[in-house]
Amino acid sequence: MKIKKNDLVKMRSGKDRGKTGKILKVIPQKEKVVVEGLNIFKKHTKPRREGEKGQRVEIPRKVWISSVGLICPKCAKETRVGYKIFENKKVRICKKCQAEI
Repeated sequence: MKIKKNDLVKMRSGKDRGKTGKILKVIPQKEKVVVEGLNIFKKHTKPRREGEKGQRVEIPRKVWISSVGLICPKCAKETRVGYKIFENKKVRICKKCQAEI
């Protein structure tokens, strides 16, 4: 996968279109990612012990990898990811400014 954990991404579609966030988790088998602060859903939890209250917890859910675009740290634009080989090492590069990501 071309997008990795801790990358800064921008949502391309959905209710959070245009917002940015950091990748928390990558699920390559399902081609999905979990983005911090985006695609938030409320989950209702029951009280487990006596005296404890039930509550609503906000949880970020996974989104398709095609719904997010990587933001280049150098040019600060949403970009596609390419690869180049430098000294027997495969490196991700920005397709717009050719900088190493």
